[in-house]
Amino acid sequence: MIKNNKMRSKLKIGLAIGFIVFFQQFVKAQANQNQQFLQQVGVTDSLYSQILNESRTIYIQLPVSYNPDKDQKYPVVFILDGEIFLPTLSDVQNYYSGGFTPEMVLIGISNAKNRIRDLTTSTISTKYGMPFNDENGEADHFAEFFEKELIPFIENKYPVTNFRTLIGHSYGGLFAIYALIHHPNLFTNYLAIDPSLDWDDQKLLKEAQGLLATQTYENKSLFMSLGGQLHMQNSKITLDNVMQDTTEFTLFARSNIAFSNELRQNAKNGPSFEWKFYPRDLHGTIPFPSIMDGLISLFEWYQMENTDKINSFDTPKEELLSIIKYREKKLKDHFGYFEPPYPEELLNMSGYMNMEMEQLEKTKMYFELAIEYYPESANAFDSMAEYYETKGDLTNAVKYVTKAFELSGSDYYKKRIEGLKMRKSN
Repeated sequence: MIKNNKMRSKLKIGLAIGFIVFFQQFVKAQANQNQQFLQQVGVTDSLYSQILNESRTIYIQLPVSYNPDKDQKYPVVFILDGEIFLPTLSDVQNYYSGGFTPEMVLIGISNAKNRIRDLTTSTISTKYGMPFNDENGEADHFAEFFEKELIPFIENKYPVTNFRTLIGHSYGGLFAIYALIHHPNLFTNYLAIDPSLDWDDQKLLKEAQGLLATQTYENKSLFMSLGGQLHMQNSKITLDNVMQDTTEFTLFARSNIAFSNELRQNAKNGPSFEWKFYPRDLHGTIPFPSIMDGLISLFEWYQMENTDKINSFDTPKEELLSIIKYREKKLKDHFGYFEPPYPEELLNMSGYMNMEMEQLEKTKMYFELAIEYYPESANAFDSMAEYYETKGDLTNAVKYVTKAFELSGSDYYKKRIEGLKMRKSN
């Protein structure tokens, strides 16, 4: 809780520069300061699937700001091979959430068992001329598991919205492309890391060629990556000449590039798309940079705009309000539902900074926005009370502290009311 007398003894004008970025890291540090260990990623949960006829382990990572007493929901990310990749996803999100990506619930799905069966998109019996005996080709059942069991389970138990992102690597990337092409209603964002589009003689790629030309994937986004080992036995094969090679050694890379070319040729049907080549990464190392670059790409629209004007005390109040309302509309257009354009703490901090600069109209604007976007926050109402105290309007100060007390029942606000009334009677 940021209160006037505390802020004025510590606050310096220089804090305004870059405070948006600092604020996110500060919140995370405060949230982690009491942990016994340096890192704790995910809690284990599970559900029994009638469709897959087995129990499936999942790992849940909630945002650091999550408070069970608040009715707040978050976008959700599902990452395949979660026992391997959830820590990486969590690390990326810890650094980039708030300014580059929204706070999100992260769901790691275990694929330790029946991985090939669940993630491959058609049935084969031979691979590269050799017998292939692993159970395979049941991606349709795994997609049905997502739609009818996993997603409803997560939505009923955890604070998530219907804005979903799917991340997969290798066969998981193949499944992500399959989900985009054949089940676009399940997710909004797709991150396919070095996807195995060579599977079954490029069958999914061939299916996609027809669908991308005739179907629409509006409001969907895909980030896809390709590793640098284009040919395992010939270092002279490069991005410039790999498509001229006809051997099976380059089929993996050629399938990836061919699909990216199909997306570009059918750009009018969507989805929005970014493709990135990682010449220094192998199939096993590419997930880390892909998750980082992919999330930033998929949520590029989320990044804060006009931060220089927000940080400047010279920006007129009307222009600041216009920037904030623009962001409010932008987030609603992308998410499909209302989302506050800024965290409550950021609005509150901005109000107190302007109070320190004696720009009280801006102070009032920020505190009014905090109340508008967070109407159940006692602190937002108490901050507005401090604005009225500064103005010498104790009647309105009592009014807003009373509302804070009604929301929280805190003795702090009760004593604040008594003190204000005593000052008012003198």
